[in-house]
Amino acid sequence: MANIIELFSSIQGEGLYVGTRQIFVRFAGCNLACDYCDTPASRTLCGHALVETVPGQRIFEKITNPVPIADLARRINSFLTVRHHSISLTGGEPLGQAESIIRLAPQLNSPIYLETNGTLVEKLALVLPYIHIISMDLKLPSVTGNSYWQQHYEFLRLATAKDKEVFVKLVITGQTGEHEFKQAIDLVAAVRTSIPFILQPVTPCNASTAVTPDIMLAYQAEALKQLENVRVIPQTHKFMGQL
Repeated sequence: MANIIELFSSIQGEGLYVGTRQIFVRFAGCNLACDYCDTPASRTLCGHALVETVPGQRIFEKITNPVPIADLARRINSFLTVRHHSISLTGGEPLGQAESIIRLAPQLNSPIYLETNGTLVEKLALVLPYIHIISMDLKLPSVTGNSYWQQHYEFLRLATAKDKEVFVKLVITGQTGEHEFKQAIDLVAAVRTSIPFILQPVTPCNASTAVTPDIMLAYQAEALKQLENVRVIPQTHKFMGQL
C-alpha cells in the first residue's frame, strides 16, 4: 500500500529536465518543514488522494488512502498512452515510503525520476536499484532550522557511487547566508565537481523572500569557481500555470 496526495501528468518545471513531460506521483509525508514549501499539505499522511483520470486533462477522481500498489501501478501505466519522459516520485518526501517504492517500481513501464530532500540515506540504499535519475535538493539551515550536511554528503556519495544520473538543486532565498552557501558548494565539490548544480531562485511564499538578480549572478559566479556545471533555473511550471 502507498499513501499519496495526487497522481497527474504535467510538465517538469524544475532542474535539468525542465520542459519534459512526466507522470507525477506525489507521496504523502515529509521529515522536513522548509520555509518555502509550496506543498505543505503533503507533509502528513492523508485519507484521500486526487488521481487524474486522463493524463493532462485535469479531471480528478478522489480515491481512498492507502492505495494498493497494484492499483497505483495500473493507474500510472495507463497514462503512458501519452509519451512521457519518466515517472517522477515526489512529495512530501517519497523516501519516507521506500518500502512502497520497492514494490511499485518493478511494475512501472517507464524510467523513474526521484525528487528527494537528500537526507534519508538508508532509504535511498533500498530503492537505488530501481531509480534512473535523482534530483537531490540540498537543504540549508536557514530554511529548515537544522543542519543536514553529513546526511547530504553521505546521500550524494551513495548516489554517485552507483553510477546513477544525479543533479543537485539548491533553492536560494533572501535569507540564504553566504557562509552556508559556500559550505554547500564545498560539499558537492568534495563528492564530484562534475555533478550538475542548479541554483533555483525561490518563488516567494510563506516565510521566504525573493532574491535579487544581482545576487543570483554573484552566487553562480562563486559556485563556478569549484563546480563545472552551474545553472540558474527558476520554477518554470509556476510561469506556465502547470501543476
